[in-house]
Amino acid sequence: MNRFSRHVDFATTSASAEIHSIFEAASLPPPRAMRIALVGNFTPRRCGIATFTSDIAATLRQFHPEISVDVYALDDPAQPLVYQGIAGTIAADDPEDYARAARRINESGVDAVWIQHEFGIFGGEDGEMVCGFASRLAAPLVLTLHTVLSEPTKRQHAILQYLIARASRIMVMSKYARDLLSERFDADPRILQVIDHGAPDRPFGRHDQFKAQLGLSGGMVLTTFGLLGPGKGLEKAIGALPAIVTRHPQVIYRIVGATHPNLLAREGETYRDRLAALAQELGVADHLAWDNRFLDTHELLDQLEACDIYITPYPGLHQSTSGTLSYAVALGKAVVSTPYAHARELLAGGVGLLIEPGSQDAIAEAVNRLLDAPDELAAMRRRAYARGRETIWPRFADASARLIAAALPPEPCCPPMTAIPGLSAVLAMSDATGILQHSIGVVPDRHHGYCLDDNARALMLMNVARGVPAAERMQRSLAYAAFVQSAWNPERGRFRNFMRFDRSWCEGEGSEDANGRAVWALGQTWERAADRGLADWALQLYEQVQPSIAEMGSPRAIAFVMLGASAVLRRTPNHNLSIELVKRGADILVRLLCEGRRPDWAWFEAVLGYDNPRLSQALVEAGMALGREDWTDAGLETLRWICAQQVSSRSQFRPIGSESFHKSHVYLPFDQQPLEAQAAIEAAKSAWYATGDMFWIDHAEIAWRWFFGGNDRGAVLADMATGRCHDGLTPRGINTNCGAESILAFQLSHYAMMELAQAAPISPEGGVLEQARESLV
Repeated sequence: MNRFSRHVDFATTSASAEIHSIFEAASLPPPRAMRIALVGNFTPRRCGIATFTSDIAATLRQFHPEISVDVYALDDPAQPLVYQGIAGTIAADDPEDYARAARRINESGVDAVWIQHEFGIFGGEDGEMVCGFASRLAAPLVLTLHTVLSEPTKRQHAILQYLIARASRIMVMSKYARDLLSERFDADPRILQVIDHGAPDRPFGRHDQFKAQLGLSGGMVLTTFGLLGPGKGLEKAIGALPAIVTRHPQVIYRIVGATHPNLLAREGETYRDRLAALAQELGVADHLAWDNRFLDTHELLDQLEACDIYITPYPGLHQSTSGTLSYAVALGKAVVSTPYAHARELLAGGVGLLIEPGSQDAIAEAVNRLLDAPDELAAMRRRAYARGRETIWPRFADASARLIAAALPPEPCCPPMTAIPGLSAVLAMSDATGILQHSIGVVPDRHHGYCLDDNARALMLMNVARGVPAAERMQRSLAYAAFVQSAWNPERGRFRNFMRFDRSWCEGEGSEDANGRAVWALGQTWERAADRGLADWALQLYEQVQPSIAEMGSPRAIAFVMLGASAVLRRTPNHNLSIELVKRGADILVRLLCEGRRPDWAWFEAVLGYDNPRLSQALVEAGMALGREDWTDAGLETLRWICAQQVSSRSQFRPIGSESFHKSHVYLPFDQQPLEAQAAIEAAKSAWYATGDMFWIDHAEIAWRWFFGGNDRGAVLADMATGRCHDGLTPRGINTNCGAESILAFQLSHYAMMELAQAAPISPEGGVLEQARESLV
C-alpha cells in the first residue's frame, strides 16, 4: 500500500496468500538430533530480545527435545544478573570475552550458532563487536535480524554486510525485511527465511474474564504495550481520546510498560509526564490508565486478554517486528495500527485496520468504527485469532527446527581410496609454458599468468602420479621443469616467481617461500623422477642455487629447503651440501621454537599462517635423515600441537583460516584452504615413518576427509573424476574457483595417502587407507 488517507482502510492482501513459514521448503529433511548455541540477551534482562531469546530456548526444548540448546547470554558486568539454565555469559563490551566465548562454543561441538542481532545489544559502536565474535565461530551461523534499517549509517551497513556474508541462514520476521536484505544488502535470497514472530496459544474470547480480574468490567479497553519513548506515537493516540470518549464514554486507554531505560537514564520520566499533561489538557485524564512496569510474559498476556482493541500508533513505517502485535493477534484482538512493515503483513486480509500514520483523527475514526459496530468488532477478533494459529509457539518451534536443519552440512561421504584422481583438471590448467595460477570457476584465468610455486608443485606431482602414459608424463614434467629453470635469475641469485601470460617476468626475484619451494621440488625430483635425465638436471640446478639460497630467513622457506635436502639425502645419504642445509635449518627452527614457546603455544612463531605443518615436518625429516632424535622429537611435539589446533571437537579437520594470517596468537576458522590439508597429510606421513604411531594415520585420514565433506560446512571440494579441487571453504561454503594450488594440493594429498596405504599396517578400526591397501596388495 503506497498511500494512506485519513480514512480507515482494510489491507487487501489475502492472509493465506503466503504463509510466512519455513514449511514451504518441503524438500528439506525433517529435523534431526542436533545441538545449537543460542546467543542474545536473555531473561531476567528486561527487553524484548531477552524475552524472545528465552522463548526460543523454551519452545525448542518443549516441542523439539531432539534439539539441545546451549544459551550464551549477553551480559553487562556492571549490572550483573542471575541467569538460570544457561551455558555461559558474554560480557557485551569486552572483546576478549567474545573471543573466549567463541573458543568455548567451538570446542563444545555445537552443530550451529544462532545469534539474535540488534545493533544496540553488542559492544562497540553500533554493536560492531559482533563481527569479531562471528569471525571466530566455526559452526554454521544462523542469524535472526531484529532490525533491518532501510537507511543505515555507513558503519551499520558494514556490520550487517559482514554478518550476511558469514551466515548460512538468516531469519527475519517480515517479507519487507527479507526484500530489503536482498535488494539493499545483496543477501542471497536462498538463505533468507521469513518466520513469523512466535506467539502464545490461548483460548479465544476470554476478555470479560480478564477485565474482571483487572477491575475493568463494563468498560471498553484500548491498550498499547511496550517500552515508552517518543517513537511510539502515543501523543496521537491520546490526542484521539476526546473524539472517542465523546461517543463511547465507557472507554479506558491503558498504556502499559516502563519507560525505555536509555530514555530514563537521560531525562527520567519527563516524556511520561508530558503525555500525562497532554491528557489533562485534553480533559481525558480520567480515561487514561498507566501501568509503569516491565511485565513478564505471563502477566503481559493476561493484560492483553483484557483488551478490546489493541493500538500501535507507531509513526515509523519501517519497523519489521513487533512482538506485542504478534501476541495481540494470536489472542484474537482487534488491532488498529499505522502501516509499519510488520503490521502491513500481519494484519493483511482484514485481520486488522491500517490507518494513516501521524493522524489522531484517523485513530479516532477507526476505533469509533469498531466500537459502533460490535458485529464487525467480533468478526475482526475471529479473523485475528485464526491468523494467530499460524504463529503460535509450536508452529514457530517447527519452523525454527527446520531453519537450523537447513543450515547444517550434509553427512560427509568419502570416496574409496582405490580411485585415482583424473588429471584433466591439471592438463586444462597447463600449456607449453607451464601451469596457470588461477581460474574463474573451472575456467583457467590467463590474466594472472603463471607462478613458480605452482609449477614446482606440478613437477612434484608428475614425479608421483600414477596411470600417466610415459610420453605424457615426460612432456608435462619437462614443461614444468623448464619453467623452474627459466625462473632462476643468476644475477640476483634468486628464483623469480610471477610470469605474465606473454612469458615476461613480473619481478627480478620472488619471495623466499617461493624460492624454498623450488629447492624442495628439485630435491624431490632427484629422489623420485622416473627419468634419469630429469633427475640429473634437478640435482645440478639444486647444487647450483644453494650458495645463494642458503641464507634465507623465512621459517617456511627454511622448512621447504630442509624438505628438499632431506629428499636428496634419502637417495644420496652422504650429500654434504644437503647435510649442511639440514643442520642450518634445524638449528634455526629449534631456536625459533625456544623463543616462541609459551605454556599454551608450542610453536615456532607468534602467528599461524599457511602450510603450518611443514615446519614440524622439516624437523621430523631432518631428524630421520641425520639421526638426531632431538630434532625429531621437537618436530613431533609441535606437529601434535598444530594437529590439535586443526581438528574440531567433532573430529573434523579445521585448517587454520587465512583470516588468521598476521594475527598474533590467534587462529580463525575461515577461509580454509586445500594447501593446509595437504600439509597435514604429508606431515603426518613423515611422522608415521618416524614413529609407526597410528595416531598419524588417523590424522591423515581426518585431513583427507576434509576434501570430501568432513569439514565445517559439509562441502565437497574435490572431484575424483576430473581431479579438480575448489579453492577453499568459506563461512558460506565453497569458493567455486579451481586454481592450480588447490588442484595440486588435492592431487598430491591423494598420492601421500596412497603411499601410507601401502606402507601402514591395517588397523582393526578400518578406514579409507585399509580400503586402499586391500586393492593394492
